[in-house]
Amino acid sequence: MAPVEAGGDDSVQDREAQIAECRRRFRESGLPLFDEDFSASTNVFNRAAPLLALVFLGEMLGAVRLDWPLAANVAAVLGGLAILLGAAMAINRYRGRPAASLPEDVGRIELAAFVLVPALLPLIFGGQTRSAWVTAAANLALVLLIYAVFGYGLVSIVRWVGRRLWHQLLASFMLLARAVPLLMIFALLAFMSTEMWQVFSAVTDVDLLAIALLFAGLGTAFLLARLPREVRELEGEVGDVSDPLSTKQRRNVGLVLFTSQAVQVLTVSLLVAAFFVVFGLIAVPDSIRESWVGADCCDQVVAIGVGGESFELTVELLKVAAGLAAFTGLYFAIAMLTDSTYRDEFLQEVTAELRSVFAVRAEYLHLRRETPG
Repeated sequence: MAPVEAGGDDSVQDREAQIAECRRRFRESGLPLFDEDFSASTNVFNRAAPLLALVFLGEMLGAVRLDWPLAANVAAVLGGLAILLGAAMAINRYRGRPAASLPEDVGRIELAAFVLVPALLPLIFGGQTRSAWVTAAANLALVLLIYAVFGYGLVSIVRWVGRRLWHQLLASFMLLARAVPLLMIFALLAFMSTEMWQVFSAVTDVDLLAIALLFAGLGTAFLLARLPREVRELEGEVGDVSDPLSTKQRRNVGLVLFTSQAVQVLTVSLLVAAFFVVFGLIAVPDSIRESWVGADCCDQVVAIGVGGESFELTVELLKVAAGLAAFTGLYFAIAMLTDSTYRDEFLQEVTAELRSVFAVRAEYLHLRRETPG
């Protein structure tokens, strides 16, 4: 009987090894949620537990108040540290862990404590309401960032998109070539207008950032509008009807599609910005630029000498190029939605790439059903 038992053990070990390989493929493809056993508490936040613990303890400085004397601040910091350690120990005991242990399973209770407990310190020590809100918001943002990076495999998705960026950019440039006549006529006319330079020369850096975020937000909204339909079409073509994707797995596929298109929009926008910077250096001499925005408004960044000629790279030129690049990115994102040829080419390429991942998923589910327990 012993050989049979050994053979059975070997068979189970082989299946476990194959399942582990399937999970590795999921992570490499930016689809970690295809793993049915994936859990944020044991696969995401437990890995980040040392970082969360370090930030958690470091936020004892939130008890400091600048208008207090040194002795009072030292006492407040020690009191804040005692509160943080007491909260951590209480949660560990509630979870049935040693009081001084680092949790291996970081669940909702631990995350809620990480967001809320440090935010209480500014309120307790000095009633610093604004500092409390900032602390809570920053901790919540850190939790969401960790979940996006590790939970949805954002780093793996970016690598996956990067390896295929060249082929996707070819499709993007074909779309841009169809849209470029109208786009470039508008962009060139806007670039050579006095009003464009006057507006952006008066725009502060904060306002320019707000404008860029506005265009980026609109472009993101347009891209997100079609994602559910694209995910359904993709699942219908390469998925298994008997094993449909869960909601979180569809979100993971949607993030892959969104990141792929967003990287294309960003790349095209950066190329457009670079084009207008170079074009502005050549086509807009100092005299014309000064007549548009005035001699006192031109902040030189660097002087570039080529073949005896000197070209001045100014803040105004960078701002105008950035503004036109932001508009181009929004225009390109809208064109992605309205150009059926591009969408067919894009989905066809993504379908071909993800077909193998869905095949691995089918094998993974089959192996998982065969594994005892």
